[in-house]
Amino acid sequence: MVAVGVLAGLSVLSLLTYGYLSWDSLGLGPGGTEATRTGPGEELGAGAPGSQPHIVFILADDQGFRDVGYHGSEIRTPTLDKLAAEGVKLENYYVQPMCTPSRSQFITGKYQIHTGLQHSIIRPTQPNCLPLDNVTLPQKLKEVGYSTHMVGKWHLGFYRRECMPTQRGFDTFFGSLLGSGDYYTHFKCDSPGICGYDLYENDNAAWDHDNGIYSTQMYTQKVQQILASHNPRKPIFLYIAYQAVHSPLQAPGKYFEHYRSINNINRRRYAAMLACLDEAINNVTLALKKYGYYGNSIIIYSSDNGGQPMAGGSNWPLRGSKGTYWEGGIRAVGFVHSPLLKNKGSVCKELVHITDWFPTLITLAEGQIDEDIQLDGYDIWETISEGRRSPRVDILHNIDPIYTKAKNGSWEAGYGIWNTAIQSAIRVNHWKLLTGNPGYSDWVPPQAFSNAGPNRWHNERVSWSAGKTVWLFNITADPYERVDLSARYPDVVKQLLRRLSQFNKTAVPVRYPPKDPRSNPKLNGGVWGPWFKEDEKKKKSDKSKGANKQKKNKNKKKAN
Repeated sequence: MVAVGVLAGLSVLSLLTYGYLSWDSLGLGPGGTEATRTGPGEELGAGAPGSQPHIVFILADDQGFRDVGYHGSEIRTPTLDKLAAEGVKLENYYVQPMCTPSRSQFITGKYQIHTGLQHSIIRPTQPNCLPLDNVTLPQKLKEVGYSTHMVGKWHLGFYRRECMPTQRGFDTFFGSLLGSGDYYTHFKCDSPGICGYDLYENDNAAWDHDNGIYSTQMYTQKVQQILASHNPRKPIFLYIAYQAVHSPLQAPGKYFEHYRSINNINRRRYAAMLACLDEAINNVTLALKKYGYYGNSIIIYSSDNGGQPMAGGSNWPLRGSKGTYWEGGIRAVGFVHSPLLKNKGSVCKELVHITDWFPTLITLAEGQIDEDIQLDGYDIWETISEGRRSPRVDILHNIDPIYTKAKNGSWEAGYGIWNTAIQSAIRVNHWKLLTGNPGYSDWVPPQAFSNAGPNRWHNERVSWSAGKTVWLFNITADPYERVDLSARYPDVVKQLLRRLSQFNKTAVPVRYPPKDPRSNPKLNGGVWGPWFKEDEKKKKSDKSKGANKQKKNKNKKKAN
């Protein structure tokens, strides 16, 4: 009983620390003092709101759940803390465990099983991209008069020209096509000898911008230029997908000043990268105010997945990491900051998923969602702005039929309803079910970063029988996934397995083609870019048609 009491006390402390119960929700600042609020009109650019708001969506890369000041991090993020405190913190907010899946779901409002991208990510050498028959968020916003601009990391495929950002609804694009690369040189090697340049302006390699500028700062400068040249009386959609804080771990020297005391080199570099990102977002906010957008703007901040502890990220006290379906891989830092919010300075604990931004933003923009588009997202603006209940009661985290590494998984373990060898995860109300192999499952506390090198000595691990392929958690009561309830509540397990089976009936085939040797940048002027040529395909088909015709004529002559 004493142990239970101690755990309960720690849970309450953790809830206060990590935002489930927040000083801000009580109208108090740190230390219990009354938080100061900026009055309307006290900010530059706080003009009268128009009917269509300016939309700024900022997506960080690989930021861990703990890695923001208001979640108790030792890394200072004054800009993020201030914007979140004056807006609405999303403390029950979910994304996908990796880059491509989160980005595809944001831009389409659909689960991975409905776009064919349910396995892994899009690799640079794969002839694959977000399917062209999917309508995108920028395309819908353009229909209602928005100017649409993307700055940063695409990672939704580029093997053919039609897959490029400018062909998927963006008026302009400045950034990288791949999932990662050098922050200064913008070069990326996918494998030995398969290397190329990856910085684009619209549809062409941006060699003119190759000035050795750190990408976080370079992208921010581009955003400032876009805002300076656009008319703030016309609605704008800005999608800023920063490369930071994804590996490789690189940052300008001045950002290391406050973090010399961090012995772990990866954590120190990661901290410097995050400090630079925080400053960049401050500069974006200042530009919104300077050029007259802020008063009618909605700023949304999100990470694309959980942090990677081996690359300096921390998800403590959540379990697991990037690439896993434990909470540490899919529960994200997120908030909305806007003068248009009704309940400013609040915490939203309602269920929100990255697919929800698609219908929410289109509705705010006074756009129309076609009846034939079967979305998985919900309009959650009233949930965020007014504190109403979320229309969302479940989330399909994913079903990956290719990833079947749980050797002991079986139909028998899934009560004849589901093959538990398949990696899948689903959330329904308070319950979360995982099957197959969910991935790296340690809890990595802050002490793990106290040494010079990666140290798993401090990690908390849980042992289970080698044959286990089903887990059940009450996430509301146990957000850290410490108590598996699958044996205690078999009926709940069966209900969630049936829900998985229902979702799976709507899945489209997986798109995960083998690599194409034509993708090598050496064959494309040293640049990563579209290599699949439609005219080549046409020539081949015409050639084969011609050959068939000749064959038929020969056969006719023989017959005669």
